[in-house]
Amino acid sequence: MLCWLPTLPLTDPIPIFLLVLLIILCAPLLNRARIPHIVGLILAGMALGPNGLNVLANDASFDLFGKVGILYIMFLAGLEIDLNTFRRNSTKGVVFGLYTFAIPMLLGTLSGVYLLRFDWVTSVLLASMYASHTLIAYPVVSKMGVAKSRSVSIAVAGTIVTVTASLFILAVIVALRNGTSGVWYWLRFGVGVVLLCAVVFGVFPKLARWFLGRFGDSVAQYIFVLAMVFLASLLAEVVGLEGILGAFFAGLVLNRLIPGVSPLMNRIEFVGNAIFIPFFLISIGMLIDVQAFFVSPTALLVAAVMSVVATFSKWLAAWLTERTCCLGRTEGRLLFGLSNGQAAATLAAVMIGYNLGLLNDDVLNGTIVMILVTCTISSVVTERAARRLAADELTAENVTHNTFGERILIPMSYVETMPQLIDVANLLKSPKNKEALFALNVHGEDTDGASGQRLLERAATLAAASDNKLTLISKTGVNVANAIAECIAEYDISDVLVNIHKKTSFVDTFLGNKIERLLHESRQNIFVCSSQNPVNTIKRLVVVVPDKAELEEGFAMWFDRVKNIVVNLGVPLLFFANADTTAALKTQCARFKNLHVKYNELASWEDFLIVTKTVRPHDSVMIVSARRGTLSYNPLFEKLPYYLTKYFAQNNFALIFPRQTMSTEKTGELFNPLHV
Repeated sequence: MLCWLPTLPLTDPIPIFLLVLLIILCAPLLNRARIPHIVGLILAGMALGPNGLNVLANDASFDLFGKVGILYIMFLAGLEIDLNTFRRNSTKGVVFGLYTFAIPMLLGTLSGVYLLRFDWVTSVLLASMYASHTLIAYPVVSKMGVAKSRSVSIAVAGTIVTVTASLFILAVIVALRNGTSGVWYWLRFGVGVVLLCAVVFGVFPKLARWFLGRFGDSVAQYIFVLAMVFLASLLAEVVGLEGILGAFFAGLVLNRLIPGVSPLMNRIEFVGNAIFIPFFLISIGMLIDVQAFFVSPTALLVAAVMSVVATFSKWLAAWLTERTCCLGRTEGRLLFGLSNGQAAATLAAVMIGYNLGLLNDDVLNGTIVMILVTCTISSVVTERAARRLAADELTAENVTHNTFGERILIPMSYVETMPQLIDVANLLKSPKNKEALFALNVHGEDTDGASGQRLLERAATLAAASDNKLTLISKTGVNVANAIAECIAEYDISDVLVNIHKKTSFVDTFLGNKIERLLHESRQNIFVCSSQNPVNTIKRLVVVVPDKAELEEGFAMWFDRVKNIVVNLGVPLLFFANADTTAALKTQCARFKNLHVKYNELASWEDFLIVTKTVRPHDSVMIVSARRGTLSYNPLFEKLPYYLTKYFAQNNFALIFPRQTMSTEKTGELFNPLHV
């Protein structure tokens, strides 16, 4: 009667994968019991693995997916980090890396010699395991939206320093043990590292920019990114480094080419957090053998010493970094949480030491317990610190930030320009605002609007790929400007994004009758853009600001949109403005820590050619214009069509017409604070 019951461990791929999916699905429910889902996955692997109920075997499938999972974590760490913040805090990252390497090495070596009674070589190897750490809790900070904060940048930089140094110690011990530590060995190692950096940081960016700019297929782009990650990991292992370093380098290389709000980034995060990373965490739990501590009491002592030394040394390193680098208390806790987890490099070191005969069974079992303890502490501390940091950042932004909504209307008529408009609209808004986009199609009374509806549905699908909801609006009429004005009033629109007009005749104007009528009838923030290149190829944003722009009503609003673009793309920002306007821009920029801004003087609009000499091929240019009759309007704006078509035809560019909603009932004049 019981012949239908499967034999244990499971061997059929269908029930194995189903059980893993159920574990991944149920793990977040542990948050109600204040247990991080990362810990839940590890505990599930421990309970159902070969050392528990023996339901799942730690076979080649878990080894494969687990290896991919740890590479994915390091890849995401390099991909999501804010490179500008990373550069500004590189010195602090090196300080933290030295602390988090030297302190565990010192305490680990002394505890190994005087508490565990190991020889000096074994103690140094054991200490190198404490010194290295894995960013196992990184998905937590990514989920909380604080991956671009300076404490995370410091933690990532410190991770690279300490993991590289730890693996170097491991390589030295292995070379000494095998008798291969000659001059030629280290010469080959050094040349290999140089070649690795040359290929990854020299060849990979050009190849990635060419592929992502040439091929728009979502599946092909994702497969290409994975191939880059595993090729970099393979090259790292070939030269004698760990594959996790290669995966991190690949993330750094692709950082600027994959915007955080792009559909490709959404797919990368989704697949990693749904499949690969959970498999890695479950595989970690499968290694834990609780029964070993009842057989050998010495293993329990070794596990206790290892767990205490590893945790205390990482806490001390984070505390010293907090004091030395003048960080906040929450940032110090986040450093400790991220750096306390032990997994990938630790497992590699213990297995190599065990196979060489330097480490015994007690250390092997103690290492597994140390991994469980440190990963649990890392997950709990990181989640609490990240939640507190996210709340602090939100509070600070609400205090210093002007309150104006993000409701962006995108009138669209052509399927060719629709993807570019959606990409730009994603950049204009905050990543946390998932319902800020509105798409409008206006069709004539003599048509059924079926083609326009299909265009809107395709746009909605594209927006959904980046986890955004696009509200679809279809209107009947012949006057597009009137239809847009109706939508602005009906949906409380804050910004209108339109594509640049294509001239159809010699007498046609640069903006076209529709856009000019829209500017006359609407007072909202209007962006007129031209996207010649994919947004992921942009390396810098150049913004030209006219005199007295800081006195206009829409100044803070368009600055907020520009800030969103550079934050979402992770690119530097260059302003051209006169002295007074530059002072106002610096005041605005000072409120945001993660902006990398430079300022060039544009004393007069007659000197506009200075801008043309500064713009590079991969720059995107935004020019803040103005409506007629407003304070910052300049008659020389009439030359902008000539400048744009002559000097910026190969660049992405946009004209910004700031909001002008305030008026006087007596005269009907536009907002003019100085009454000029």
